[in-house]
Amino acid sequence: MYAALRDATHTPGMRRSDQYAPRNQRLSLRLRAAPLPEPVYRDFVDMLFGMRLPVFGLGLVFVAVATLFAIEWRDPIITALAVAAATVTALRLWTMHAYGRARAAASIAQLKCWELRYAIGCYAFALLLAGLNVRALTYHQPLLHLITVSLVFSFGAGIVSRISVRPAICVASMLLATVPTIVALAVHAFTQHEAPFHAQLFAIQALLLTMITVLSLQTVGYLYRSAVQHHTTEHDMAHLAKRDALTGLANRLLLRERFQDAMAKALHKNGRLAIHYIDLDGFKAINDRHGHPAGDILLQQVSERLKAAVRAEDTVARLGGDEFVVLQIDVAQDSEAELLARRIIKKLSAPYEIDATSMRISASVGIAMMPDAGRDLERLLSRADTALYRSKTSGKGRAHFCTREGAVVEHRAVA
Repeated sequence: MYAALRDATHTPGMRRSDQYAPRNQRLSLRLRAAPLPEPVYRDFVDMLFGMRLPVFGLGLVFVAVATLFAIEWRDPIITALAVAAATVTALRLWTMHAYGRARAAASIAQLKCWELRYAIGCYAFALLLAGLNVRALTYHQPLLHLITVSLVFSFGAGIVSRISVRPAICVASMLLATVPTIVALAVHAFTQHEAPFHAQLFAIQALLLTMITVLSLQTVGYLYRSAVQHHTTEHDMAHLAKRDALTGLANRLLLRERFQDAMAKALHKNGRLAIHYIDLDGFKAINDRHGHPAGDILLQQVSERLKAAVRAEDTVARLGGDEFVVLQIDVAQDSEAELLARRIIKKLSAPYEIDATSMRISASVGIAMMPDAGRDLERLLSRADTALYRSKTSGKGRAHFCTREGAVVEHRAVA
């Protein structure tokens, strides 16, 4: 989906003739073809469940109008519609409340289930609106017809503005409410009645509702494309703000966020974290001899090896230059951190092949444990850097822990 916003000359899977379509048309094709990124989809589902007041308000008006008609005409069908509308509205509000409690931990599969529940509630309310209009048109009360049709207009305008981000639900709900109403209006127009302009007025009303429905469908498409482009760009920018441009690894900002989350969980379980401060030995010589492009390729290969060396729940970050940091979570013993550090050194010390040239570097690692060496990221980084210095001065290609004595000295220096 991110690629849908890049002005590429050719997209795999796109017909050759589509390459030369106007840029907006190509963007539209890609938006329809590509799945939504997970963060964007989560945003859109959140939007469905974030509008409780309109759901409550329209449900309240529906029940009030249907109750008024039921009392006036003593109609059991409209009475049943009023009770059903009150029940559906209550269930929709309860579902919105339940989603608010479950959303944070919901998986994509669970989000799809929540979206289906929302859709069922929306479809049910749309059918009740249509049923009220069809039943009301069996009575010749033009002013009351105007009220019930106005409910359909209000419902359509509301779902277009609120849930066009899920166009399938929006379009289906609108058609369920409007199509039966349009048919009922058209049929009523051909009913014989002595009122002047009876047929013409109801035919015009049917035509007006038809035109507004068609125009609303076009609006849904436009709003959906705009929302996808806006939210995708927003998440792209947020992603770039937390990633290193060269390697795609986490930068200091994202590292800090991951550390705060991991620390909170570790302290809750009396667990520990390890900060591995990594510096490449011999990188400057390669950069000077083979040039910055070769150095950049080497850094990218280093980042791939680091990601392969750690678990999925650990975080690899680049702080700048040839300095990297690994946040290792759920560390029961120092030996686990030492094992990871040695694995990192072994992987990074293997030969690199760049432009048909074999290159070698090594890596030195300094390790600081949380909470032993502190609970602040900057302090842990500083102490890991101190341990890194010991590694480099003792022969490079080695790993050292921040000693308890070193932590005390560092604490005094900071204070």
